[in-house]
Amino acid sequence: MYHPTFEEVQQLYAEEQRGSADDSRRPLLPLYSDILADMETPVSAYCKTAQKSFSFLLESVSGGEQVARYSFIGIDPYLVMVQRGDTVTLRKMHGKEGAQASEDILCHDPLKFIEAELGQYRLLTPPNSSHDRLPQFFGGAVGYLSYDTAARFERLPVPKPNALDLPLAVFTFTETTLIFDHVRHRVRVVTHLHLDAPDLEAEYQRGVAIINDVQERLNQPLHLPQEPEPSYDEAALKVKSNRTQAEFEEMVSKSIEYIRAGDIFQVVPSQRLSRHVNASPFTVYRALRAINPSPYMFFLDLEGFHIVGASPELLVRYEDNEVTIRPIAGTRPRGVDRHSDELLAVELQNDPKERAEHVMLLDLARNDVGRVSEVGSIQVSELMTIERYSHVMHLVTNVSGQLQSDVSPFEALRAGFPAGTVSGAPKIRAMEIISELEGEQRGVYAGAVGYFSHSGNQETAIALRTMVMKDGCAYIQAGGGVVADSTPPNEYQESLNKARALLRALD
Repeated sequence: MYHPTFEEVQQLYAEEQRGSADDSRRPLLPLYSDILADMETPVSAYCKTAQKSFSFLLESVSGGEQVARYSFIGIDPYLVMVQRGDTVTLRKMHGKEGAQASEDILCHDPLKFIEAELGQYRLLTPPNSSHDRLPQFFGGAVGYLSYDTAARFERLPVPKPNALDLPLAVFTFTETTLIFDHVRHRVRVVTHLHLDAPDLEAEYQRGVAIINDVQERLNQPLHLPQEPEPSYDEAALKVKSNRTQAEFEEMVSKSIEYIRAGDIFQVVPSQRLSRHVNASPFTVYRALRAINPSPYMFFLDLEGFHIVGASPELLVRYEDNEVTIRPIAGTRPRGVDRHSDELLAVELQNDPKERAEHVMLLDLARNDVGRVSEVGSIQVSELMTIERYSHVMHLVTNVSGQLQSDVSPFEALRAGFPAGTVSGAPKIRAMEIISELEGEQRGVYAGAVGYFSHSGNQETAIALRTMVMKDGCAYIQAGGGVVADSTPPNEYQESLNKARALLRALD
């Protein structure tokens, strides 16, 4: 059964012709079908359906403990954008067959291209009589913005060294999405119809054929690729850092000098760890999702490299005209048992240093949300609550506001990017100091991973607890918030604690 039916599409098309004479945007209509999936998982569904690069899997465990209702799988994009410098390479794809053509355009700000690409479509709502409503994401753009994209939004220095040689941003634009519903145990396969197609019935049958093809893939037996033989070479498996402990602690000491001089209140220096990996990137993702279930788990196959992450922290969400930022600041390791875990949680909530750091970042989040929200609409909730993850617990607060009527949702992301929790406060000066201390581009780390939906909704996570896998190596970057009374050895150890779950996933 396909929803809506062709008869309903014809009716909607007739109504569309009568009521949209002044709207030049292309009408786009979701077409979908449901499949019983009580014997499938998002992992198995991804393995069966993602047969080419530029695919993704997005999953979520709320608060690190409760599985969210939906997982999202994207396959066979119609367009891929890859930005390096001011050049965006557009790869026009053709379903399962891959790239067909490419062109380069000039573009300083990747969000402007994404907004323009999605903005050429006008999403139509399927008739309510046909089926229940779709979730917050069912097609659009999925990918990442590197931390260094911030220089496209503000006047900031960007170090020249790009150690991993990664693009500034990569986004796939997908017409076909699999929505895994964990409550109803079904997979909803969604594609999109272009109602301005010259032959409406042929366009409908094209959509039906796409859905049928995905269903056939799901009906196939699962064949996992054979993993390479594990390596026992201690030298190859040794974890390396781009900084010695002494160099990292020197960064912390210099940060404290800037704080005492009054330049900043807080800054977040980081180090990048690397290790040779035998396992495939998707096997590492499977291990990470088991070890460190998180609100934002993602696997992005971006042809030539993969992004594997289990981030605890929202960057910016826009949904139903509400902008939300959810700062996390303040960390303790998990206890060995329930009693010690509770003691550590109480200690964290009452630690003056951790509370002061959290309040600074809470104020920064209120400022970021306030830049794009209606006056008087800012709300702070869940103030300094504890969220627990596999290896650590954090202090978390929720900040939200109503987007101003004359402001684009993309401006909300610009206002909040990058997060204060990975840069510092005041944000611009902290980022200048990070550039000076670290001396190279951060790349994916501390940037954004997420989606921009055809529906207008957006949700991005901070690229924390995230690794880049490229050329047989995994790269993991982590840091900690330095304030006036920080100690260099403790900050060094905190950066290692934050990387621990990802390193375990490599074993």
